Amino acid sequence: MENPTTSKVVLLACGSFNPITNMHLRMFELARDHLEDTGQYSVIKGIISPVGDAYKKKGLIEASHRVEMARLATESSEWITVDSWESQQSDWVETSKVIRHHYEELLAREHNRDDVDTVKYTKKRRIEENYIASSVHHRKRDGPQLMLLCGADVLESFGIPNLWKQEDIAEIVGRYGLVCVTRSGSDPHKFINQSDDLWKYRKNIHVVHEWVTNDISATHVRRALRRGRSVRYLLPESVVRYVQEHSLYSAESEQKNADVVLAPFQKYSDASTSG
Repeated sequence: MENPTTSKVVLLACGSFNPITNMHLRMFELARDHLEDTGQYSVIKGIISPVGDAYKKKGLIEASHRVEMARLATESSEWITVDSWESQQSDWVETSKVIRHHYEELLAREHNRDDVDTVKYTKKRRIEENYIASSVHHRKRDGPQLMLLCGADVLESFGIPNLWKQEDIAEIVGRYGLVCVTRSGSDPHKFINQSDDLWKYRKNIHVVHEWVTNDISATHVRRALRRGRSVRYLLPESVVRYVQEHSLYSAESEQKNADVVLAPFQKYSDASTSG
C-alpha cells in the first residue's frame, strides 16, 4: 500500500555501460535503500540510459551491444529498466536533455493515468496548471520526482573544465536532484564543500555510502577481457555469455575513438573559443 506522505522517485543512470557491471546494478539497490530509509521517498522505478556512439569515448563499443547487455543484465529486476532513446540519437545528447526527456515522459504517463482514472477535465487542467505554476520549484508537490543516479566519479567530473556546462549542473542538481554512491577513495562531501555550485544545491544531493567497498569498473573489466582473463562474477552471467558470443572487447576495440576528441570537450571548447 502506497504511503501518501512519501514522494515517488524514479532513478535515472546515464553513462557508457561499456559493459554494464554488477556494481552498476548494485548502485540502484543502494540508492533505493538509502532514499526509502529517510521515510520521505518511495522509489518506484530505475532507468538505465546508455550513451550514444556520438559521445566518442575511447574504447566505446556500439550502442546496440551496450543496450542489449544492459537489457540482459536487468531481466531479473522487477523495477530497473533500460531505455534506448539516448543511444539512438545521431548526435551526442547532454545529460540535462536526457533527464528532461525522461521527466516529460514521466509527466505524460501520470497525465495518462489520470485520464484512465476518469479524472474530470477541470481537475486535469488544474494539475497541468500546477505543473506550470510550480516550474519555479520545478516539480509538482505530489507528482513523481526524477533523480540522477551516479557514482562519486561523475560528481567529481563536474569540476573538469569543458566537460559540463555550469547551467546544466545547476539544472541537474538544483531542479531534479542527485543520488551519489561513494566509491573507494572518493569523498563526495569534500568535493561538494569545495564547489560553490554544488554547495548551493547541497540539500538536493543524496550521498549514499557503500560500506562494502568494491572497485569493479568497466575499465578493469575491459582490460581483463583483452587479456583473456575471466570476468565471471564481475558481470551478470548473461552479459558474460553475450560478450563471449560476440567477441566483444579486444585491443582493437579499445583503440576506437583514440584520436577523437570527446563530444562535450569538442562542443564546449568550440563554444568558448567562438565566444
